Amino acid sequence: MGIRGRNSGNSRFVPRELAETVTPNDTDNARPSQPTLAGRTQRIVESRDLFHGESEILISHDGTIYRMKITRQGKLILNK
Repeated sequence: MGIRGRNSGNSRFVPRELAETVTPNDTDNARPSQPTLAGRTQRIVESRDLFHGESEILISHDGTIYRMKITRQGKLILNK
């Protein structure tokens, strides 16, 4: 099971294994570079490394192209 984000008004789902390690929108505290999920080390990829200054990228997954976009509010949206 998971829990909801800790920030007030935040309804994002956070897996229980990550809830104490990495929290959404937690920019005041340094995040571990590799949080664990069920005993596995998870890699964190910075969005700036993916977008390289652009606001939209295309991602190919299993033969399907997805579009990931940074909104004006700074949120990420993934569309098929």
